[in-house]
Amino acid sequence: MTTCPKCQYQRIAIDSNVHPDICPSCGIVYGKWLAKQSDDREAISIEPEIRQTFLEWLTEAPEKVDDIAFWARAICAVVFVIWTLYFIANGISWEVIGGSFMHNVNLMFHEFGHFFFSPFGRFMTILGGSLFQVIWPWTFLFAFLLKYRDTFAASLMLWWSGQSFVDLSPYIADAYYRALPLVGGGDEDSHDWGNLLTITGMLESYMSIARLSFFIGSVMMIAALVWAALALRQQWQVLKHST
Repeated sequence: MTTCPKCQYQRIAIDSNVHPDICPSCGIVYGKWLAKQSDDREAISIEPEIRQTFLEWLTEAPEKVDDIAFWARAICAVVFVIWTLYFIANGISWEVIGGSFMHNVNLMFHEFGHFFFSPFGRFMTILGGSLFQVIWPWTFLFAFLLKYRDTFAASLMLWWSGQSFVDLSPYIADAYYRALPLVGGGDEDSHDWGNLLTITGMLESYMSIARLSFFIGSVMMIAALVWAALALRQQWQVLKHST
């Protein structure tokens, strides 16, 4: 090369003692510098494709979509939308949240969580109920997403985890008063969040933490519904092209 691609220096006769692949001015090796620029441009052009591919993977539809199964999922999604709006509209209400079908489902995993985390000390035993309740749905989420490639079902597992956060909010809001009925008729000394916030010195912030739990859960449920809608859109495209 007679002109450096980096500094634009043009070689002259007195540069004959410098290797022809090296710029006498800035010292770059022409071939290596050009190769690096090419790799950088390729990385920039590929990055959007990676993001697009991940979104497609996250909402991927099966090769064949059954007509009845698709509409059953669509109806299910509508039910979950209504259910989500019902929870959000009523806010942190023990009567609404504690009286829902999901509360009874969550309660089983909550109680098992105390047992599961009991080897890790008193604090983790108390926290374990709430912690297990919100992380357990993720085991199904990863199973549906990674093993069975059922993106719609995976989105509903995210919804379940979000609803578990909402389910905890009345319990956290009761930490100061300890008035809610406990499983097995336990007394106020058995109140998980009353004990947790007392131990951590955050009892005065009980309502802020309850609202945060409700907010996180609401956002997760809405995100799950968006995911479900995108997954159904992909399935609709497959169904439309197969008919």
